[in-house]
Parts: sequence; structure tokens; C-alpha cells
Amino acid sequence: MARSTRAREEIRRFLDIGAVQVAELDLDGLDGDEAVLRPGPGSPPVTHGEVFVLVRRGGRPVGTLLGRVPEGADARGVLEGLARAECAPLLSARAEAGAFGEPGELREPPYTSVVVATRERAGQLARALDSLLAQDHPRFEIVVVDNAPVTDETRELVERKYAERVRYVCERVPGLAVAHNAGLAAVRGEVVAFTDDDVVADPRWLTELTAPFAADAGLGCATGLILPARLTTPAQMLLESHGGFAKGFTPRTYDPARPPGDEPLFPFTAGRFGSGANMAFRTAVLRSVGGFDPATGAGTAARGGDDLYGFVRVLAQGHRLRYTPSALVWHHHRETWQDLETQAYGYGAGLTAYLTAVLVNRPALLPAFLARLPRGLAHARTLTAVRETEGGGAPGDHDTRTHPWPRRLSRLQRRGMLYGPVGYVRARRALRAAGGATLRGAR
Repeated sequence: MARSTRAREEIRRFLDIGAVQVAELDLDGLDGDEAVLRPGPGSPPVTHGEVFVLVRRGGRPVGTLLGRVPEGADARGVLEGLARAECAPLLSARAEAGAFGEPGELREPPYTSVVVATRERAGQLARALDSLLAQDHPRFEIVVVDNAPVTDETRELVERKYAERVRYVCERVPGLAVAHNAGLAAVRGEVVAFTDDDVVADPRWLTELTAPFAADAGLGCATGLILPARLTTPAQMLLESHGGFAKGFTPRTYDPARPPGDEPLFPFTAGRFGSGANMAFRTAVLRSVGGFDPATGAGTAARGGDDLYGFVRVLAQGHRLRYTPSALVWHHHRETWQDLETQAYGYGAGLTAYLTAVLVNRPALLPAFLARLPRGLAHARTLTAVRETEGGGAPGDHDTRTHPWPRRLSRLQRRGMLYGPVGYVRARRALRAAGGATLRGAR
């Protein structure tokens, strides 16, 4: 098939992707008797049609499914039946493994600081801050970092609506890693959590994310589950149908002293550990590695990779990383085809930019990196391969796909990977020229 014909066919398929409702279903309900169905954050009540459902047990996320509610049917009853049928084996296996536990068994989490970097998105920021202020965590502060602002909108929002609960920091040098480093310098908590201005945090997010630090003195980093807040556009559906930002529903600890046997590229496949919209670090540990490399991340020529850099630097220092799916945030995915193109290119660029940053700042890792390079190249080819559809899949399910991944996006991701090291070098030069943030955050 000619490239132009194939491109037109991909666009047609993309435009044919329909919207899906988002909801959550707790199988235990309020008293354990009857399941409770609620719309996702900011979504209308569930009606007939396709529904992406987060299934909970006792309030904790256990899986997702994609169900269809017939017109005139009871949505709760239909989705509960599907959830009990599809999730029964999963629930049983995890219960036997003790994966659920009870919220009351968590140790009291340490005093925590939450950093939210933002730039000219006051409306989204207000939604995120409202959800953060509703957290059930016993002791926490919130720090908003206004990155390279061109207006006073963010500062005025914080001072007008959140002055007593939120601290405002202005960082004039653009770049997400620079902004995160400014937040890291300002925080007072034993643990520092990072999230984005386009999320809605589950009320137990911060407690679930940070309690593991109280139970494990060797823990340096924790990540959590990211699910879509809306699936109203083809771009949002396509992204989530290929996994989105979710890393599954099984808790896992990554320990550099005992490298996982199923991760031959460990720790360099940092994208498997989590994402920057839902991560926390022991503050002293993150400071000890110099924070995030300011020549990485959105807003720089490197395009991304700041979160992955942080994960690898902490693991390389001997600290453990914990993935906790009960720590949930709902993310507002980008909405257009152009957004997906930008994201695909930026993901590829960020991936190789962060690897470049790690090797520049920690040359001792070069032998381990070179030993993994052949497998890493094969992994890169897999990441950027054209991924066709597999029937029966639901958004958030990494084993099945409901829509083919367009070739153009795969090509953009590969181009981004080739560009990443160049972008990183350009970002370092720009920081030196700026003279403000320079490279103080990287070691």
C-alpha cells in the first residue's frame, strides 16, 4: 500500500474512534452489600453505551474493563455483572497473595510535600489543587511552581483562592526539571511527591503513595497508577487503548540489590517504573543525587525524560523503588491528533535524552549500559513498531489493543529517539547561556 494511501486510511480509522464514558465501580460498596457505581471525576452519570470502568475492591483499584450498557438497562447491574465475571480470577489470585491488605494496616505516612509545576493553565491547576486539598493524608504541604510565567494568572489564583494552604514559587527559567528542582529546594517534607496540573488525585492518593516510605527505610522512590479522566476524543481513546500511562494493578518493588529476572535491561527501562504525574521520593535521597537534570523534561530541547532520569539515579544509588497501584490519579490526556504527534516525538526524544543525561552525570554506569545495549536496541525497535489491533481489549489493559497504532506515530517516535541526545546537548547549552538555572540540578 502506498504511503499516502496508508496515511489516509490511518486518518480515517482514527476519526472513526468513538467516545467512551469513564466510571468507577466498587464491588464492596459502602457496607459490603451492594456495588456502587460512580462516574469518573468530572464525568456525567453513566448512561447506555460503552463505558471504561475502574473496578475497585474496598476502595482499592484492582483492574479495568470496557463494557457496553444496553439502552434502557441498569448500568450498575450490567457493569457489576461484567466486573464480577471478568475480575473474579484476578480478585481471587490477589487475595490469596495478600495484595490487597486493608487501608488501616498502612503505617502513618511521613510528613510530605506535594510539588505541582505549572505554566499558564490556571483553570486546570485549580481542579488539581482542589483534589489535592481533599487528601486524607495527615500531614502535608503543597508547593506550586510557576514555570517561566508570562502572566500573573497562576500567582493570582494561588493568592486569591489557596493562600493559606498552598505555597507559591516562581521559577523564571523554562523547563519541567528546572521547575521540579525549584520545588525540591523549597519543600520541608521528609518525602516529596510530584504530580501535574492536569490530574485529579484520588482522595487516598498521597497516603497510599507515601506510606511505603514509613515501612521501608531503604525506599528511595514510589510511583502510582495513572488512569484517564476522560475518553471523549479519538486521541484520548487511542492513547489509552495502547496502555496510556498505567503500569498495571500489581504492586511491585524494584531492588537494585536483586535485579528483577524479567527485566534484563534494568534499570535503564525506567519507563516501566511509573511516570512523572505520579511519583514521590525520599527528599534527602533526591537531593543527594542532585535532583533532576535541568537539561531534560518538557519545556527544554530534550522534550522529556526528567522523571526517568530521577528513577534511574535513585536506583543506581542503591535505593529501592515501589510501584503502588492503590495510589491513583486521574489524568486528562491530550485531545488532538497534533497532540499525539507531539507526544510521540517527545516520548522518543525524552527516552534517549534521559539515557544521555544518566551517562553524562554518572559515567560509572557506562559499562552496565553498554552490556545491555544490544537488548536495548531490540527493545527500542519493539517500542516503535506498528502495533495492530487485538480484539477484546480494554483501555488500560496492556495485553490487548482495541485500535491500531498509526505508522506515522511510530515513525515520529523513532525520529525523536534519534534526536534525543542532540536535544539534550542543546538544552545544556541553552541553560549555560541562560546563566540562571545552569546545570546545578545535575551531578
